[in-house]
Amino acid sequence: MAAPLAQASAGSPLTLLAPAGLWLLALLGPLVLLYILKIRRTRRRVPSTWLWAAAQRDLMARAPFRKLIAQLPLVLQALALALLALALARPASRGRALTGDHVAIVIDASASMSAAARAPSGEATTRIELARQVARDLLAGLTPGSDALVLEAGRDARLVAPLDRDPVRLRAAIDAVAARDVEGDLGAAIALAVDRLRQLGGSRRIVVITDGNLARPAALRGVSLPLEVVTVGDPADNAAIVRVDVRSGSAPVGAAGGGAEGREEVQAFLVVANFGAQPRDLYVTMRQDNASDVLASRRVLVKPGERLPVVLTFRPSPGDYRKGLLFELSPRDALPVDDVAYGRVPAGDRLPVFLASAGKDPGGARAAASGGAAWLERALASDPMTSVTSGTLAELLAAPALDPDTFVVIDGACPPAPPGGDLLIVNPPRGRCFGTLVGPALERPALTSWDTADPRLRFLTLDGVLVRAASSLTPESATQALIRAQEGTIATDISTASRTGTLLGFDVGESDWPLKASFVLFMRNLLEQARAHRAHGITGPARTGEPLRVSVPGTARDLEATGPAGERLDVALRAGVAVIAETPRAGFYRLAWQGPQAGSVVVPANLTSAAESDLAPRPLAAEGGEVAVSSAAEQPDAHTEWTWLLALAALAFVVVDVWYFTRAPRSLRGPDRPVA
Repeated sequence: MAAPLAQASAGSPLTLLAPAGLWLLALLGPLVLLYILKIRRTRRRVPSTWLWAAAQRDLMARAPFRKLIAQLPLVLQALALALLALALARPASRGRALTGDHVAIVIDASASMSAAARAPSGEATTRIELARQVARDLLAGLTPGSDALVLEAGRDARLVAPLDRDPVRLRAAIDAVAARDVEGDLGAAIALAVDRLRQLGGSRRIVVITDGNLARPAALRGVSLPLEVVTVGDPADNAAIVRVDVRSGSAPVGAAGGGAEGREEVQAFLVVANFGAQPRDLYVTMRQDNASDVLASRRVLVKPGERLPVVLTFRPSPGDYRKGLLFELSPRDALPVDDVAYGRVPAGDRLPVFLASAGKDPGGARAAASGGAAWLERALASDPMTSVTSGTLAELLAAPALDPDTFVVIDGACPPAPPGGDLLIVNPPRGRCFGTLVGPALERPALTSWDTADPRLRFLTLDGVLVRAASSLTPESATQALIRAQEGTIATDISTASRTGTLLGFDVGESDWPLKASFVLFMRNLLEQARAHRAHGITGPARTGEPLRVSVPGTARDLEATGPAGERLDVALRAGVAVIAETPRAGFYRLAWQGPQAGSVVVPANLTSAAESDLAPRPLAAEGGEVAVSSAAEQPDAHTEWTWLLALAALAFVVVDVWYFTRAPRSLRGPDRPVA
């Protein structure tokens, strides 16, 4: 079992942190020597010597030294010198000793560390402040000559101070550690500490300061170096929003307000959990960001240990689309960060679709839909949750206010950078089309296989589909092939980082596919995929601590990203995807960009972690007992340095000595001397 973290020494003996300062005591010898050396006096003529008999005897003595007489200046100067030497030696009364030549101090910075707590003095504080104080005390208890490093353990490990012996720099690093709104992982920080200490000689140990509410307790097991855990904070009852999902739907039949059936509404699905030992009577409210009006609210009674689903709805107006939504629990409790969740109003229930055809008559008017274009338009319009617009390719490319999430279908052309969201290109001309080489025509290709694992081809079969002619497609990678024929590939995936793209190398009007159910299923799969991308507006998770990936137009430039507190954030743009590397706080992250399709987007990030919200105590002792666990309240007080007090005492003796030499002489007046 690991050795105890700290031990209280009997009597709290003094320890000299810098013994070299005692060399200053060597100056006591010259000081005493100055007081016993015979003083050389100046010769002067006087009328009589009877008043100077003692001085005359001293002058007649031949020895170079005189008898040392205890004088007040000598005592004051000797005491000042001795105290100054002790001050330079940095004496300290040691109550806690942290042994080890090299020590790694790991501070838990997960969301639960921001929970309210009580200091030993009874003052209100937070768990992270208690952890910082424990770290400062441990740093003060390091043995002379030892060094330490400080790590912050949030979702990822962060080295805030490398190995150092300077307590000032180490304390400054500890003071900079702050709790983040993330699910913590001590494993990464402990692994980093082991990696930094493994190659060093001497004794090594790792000290972890945490509240014990670990999302991954297994991180404390199997550590190759001595590991001690110091826990801070007391158990607390807590209620939290542990899940949030916002969708666009329709009011159910029989909803309040006659005639509302089928009308679009925003539906927010929440899960409220009670991790306390008592029932909680809570209000759950929903409102828009930067607005005080409550859109919906519910009063719920959550039993101990219960997770209660809550549904809140409201009817949006077109101006509400894509705005932020706040969900709040009241009254608040020990952990405020999980009493608030964030969402976004979906961008409307109907998916905008633009069908662009390359065919035009000489006058510029759109040619009558024929062949595959007519079948495509009929399949798109059959979905009641779409809003289909037909036009020419020129109208698509020149559309200034096209919704960035529009599902774009292009028949007979392949422009390099079409606007909108997900993309379907049908029957393109020969040449390069989004990385796929469109080759010569294949006569009556026989379909042999299709990628049933791809979401676009799920629940359908192409057995019996006849295609009269198709272009041979050569994708950049064999994994991009979607539909294969005996003669070659006739459908490929042309997705980019910012949009999902599908390429059909044939005119659907030159086949019997539109007459089969698989064609309707194929188009419905494409629409559902585009609708899902539009609802979320992101290509990655929106949880705190994880990178945030936001789809933006391919022509976007001059991106600006701000965090929940309005702080500027670094953002990278690559292939139509804006990436914010770090999201340490829950709230709304805003991106704005310039370009032909200038715009902005609000993306919510939530904690929603039951492991962080559960503030009840948990056992931390690992199997086999290789981890020593103790509470911060059980630890003895750290040592106290007395350098400043000794330095002040030495200064006081110097001031008294100066006053003694510069004081005004007492007036000489005999008993029979008349007073003026």
